[in-house]
Amino acid sequence: MSGPKSGGAKSGGPKSGRPKSGGAKSGGAKPGGKPAGSKARAGSKPVGQKPGGPGARSAGGQRRGASGSSAAQPSAVRGAAGARSIGARSSGTRTGGRTSGRDAARPANKDRGLGGTQVEGRQAVRELLLAGERRTYEIVISNEVERVDIISDILDLADELRVPVTNVSRTKLDSVSHTDAPQGIVARAGEIAETPLEKLFETVDGQAPFLLAVDGVTDPGNLGALLRIAECAGVTGVILPKHRAVHVTPTVTKTAAGAIEYLPMALVGGLPTAIETMKAAGIWTVGLDMDGETAIHNLEVAQSGVCLVLGAEGKGLSRLVRQRCDLTASIPLHGRLGSLNVASAGAVACYEVARLRSN
Repeated sequence: MSGPKSGGAKSGGPKSGRPKSGGAKSGGAKPGGKPAGSKARAGSKPVGQKPGGPGARSAGGQRRGASGSSAAQPSAVRGAAGARSIGARSSGTRTGGRTSGRDAARPANKDRGLGGTQVEGRQAVRELLLAGERRTYEIVISNEVERVDIISDILDLADELRVPVTNVSRTKLDSVSHTDAPQGIVARAGEIAETPLEKLFETVDGQAPFLLAVDGVTDPGNLGALLRIAECAGVTGVILPKHRAVHVTPTVTKTAAGAIEYLPMALVGGLPTAIETMKAAGIWTVGLDMDGETAIHNLEVAQSGVCLVLGAEGKGLSRLVRQRCDLTASIPLHGRLGSLNVASAGAVACYEVARLRSN
């Protein structure tokens, strides 16, 4: 990453046992019939074009769920989990008060999945309903919010899908929000389903996988921005560590602005092991580092199955992750500052890979 230097030593040449020649790799057959050594991209789908099915835009420019219809979903007060409704909480002061972005200090523990059960912000709530990938239990909206177009869209979708809508005061809404500015709306939904890591290795609409792995990012604002960038750049899957990293908190949902509804995400016990699994499956792993071996705009393996690996805020890639990557790439800087933050670096890198894949 074009951030602070990693503590690991840079490997000057190709790794043992992984010969490289013009971006192609050799090896045995991959599971599912795809040769492990076949690094050429199959198909010629333009970058950014999304496959049909769930989340695809209709002729009218709006996304719908897998069926393309507005099938009603059950409007029970709550599923089997029995958790309280957001709108039914006491109007008194919530224990612990507003977190105001403080979910950054709560990295996921081993018993938690991806999260995403509280969705905040207008765009995020609308995409939750449009995607239709998970159940929406309730929408809570401030009775003081202006009925602009996006709010009207949300209310219309909620009516079509039979999602309960609760009107509360702005004070009440703020008391249940976990972000500084929920934009007058909060939704409660089912948890985001994890995608098995190996599932991310499949081609998407004839195109080799384009993955993004995040090494220990703990700031939810940065993770949310990365997810939004990744979805817009055509990334086909995201890999997050189970431990010592933020997952999908309310702040992430708001910053991602709906990207979490369309990006398959895998949780892995350890990123170094996941990198080895990707390499065995024929996926090139490219660590972003300020001392990278090649400039990101010269990345020869971009059109193959590729995974960009981004390091944590401040310290960049961990030593072991950097060593496990096939190669490292840098973002050339031409000003006085010596680094970009992880979200900015991720934006540059994702779009450079997208550009190279479109050629």
